[in-house]
Formats: sequence, structure tokens, C-alpha cells
Amino acid sequence: MRQSEARRRAASTFRTTRDLSAPPEKVFAAIQDPTRLARWWGPNGFTNTFDVFEFKPDGQWVFAMIGPDGRVYRNESVFGVIERDRRVVIHHVSAPKFVLTISLESTAAGTRVSWEQVFEDPAVAKAVRPIVEPSNEQNLDRLAAVVSS
Repeated sequence: MRQSEARRRAASTFRTTRDLSAPPEKVFAAIQDPTRLARWWGPNGFTNTFDVFEFKPDGQWVFAMIGPDGRVYRNESVFGVIERDRRVVIHHVSAPKFVLTISLESTAAGTRVSWEQVFEDPAVAKAVRPIVEPSNEQNLDRLAAVVSS
């Protein structure tokens, strides 16, 4: 990878890691089960309705996120790689376009969740950074709550 391309990717990438006190299979189950996923997906105060949820490689995921103010955010994604209890890659094909990789690593205390979100357009990534960074942390807070219950 050329240096300029590496800088571009770094400017477009958001990463966070969280240790959860649940085994990888329980965390993975909270991703693959649409009922549980709808409970934790998105920042605080958001709810979800899923129109299509095909949890398989090349499967569609069409849904609406409803903000605390009632505003509806339509989303369309396609699942890429799915490795049971290890990794899920999601291609967000509606704007803003990005690829989200959720990796699960078994630890002595449970699971280390690594969340990497790579935006297609660095200008978009820069514009949404103030929203995305805290929202990703809230996503993982909500995931932690679901897998600990």
C-alpha cells in the first residue's frame, strides 16, 4: 500500500475495542439474531425496524433506525464475510458508504470485540467523525448490556 493510500485509509477509518464478559458465541448470537441485534444496534435512544435480514454472505440487511426525535434513517447493507463466533463484515451500501468489520477474540474474561469502520470517502469520514466516534462507543455499550442479560 502506498503511503498516500495508507494516509487516506487511516483518515477514513474508525476503530474501537471493547472487552465483554461474555463468550464469543454469545456475542455472535447477539449479532446474528435480528431480535437481539435490533435491541443494541445504533446509538443511545435509537430503535430499529428490520425489513430484510438475511444473515449469510451476500445477504441483504434493509432496516430503519428511528432516532429519539422520531426521525427515520433508512439503511441498506450487504453481509460479506461471516465467520461464526469470530468475524462479521458488513458493507453499508446506502450513503454514507462504509465497510464495518466486527471481530471477536476469545479472552480469559470473555470476548474482545474489535470494531473497524472504513468509510469510502475521506471527506465524509471527516464530516461524520464527531457523530460516529461516540455512536460506535454507544453501540458497544448497548451490545455489552444485551450479552450480559
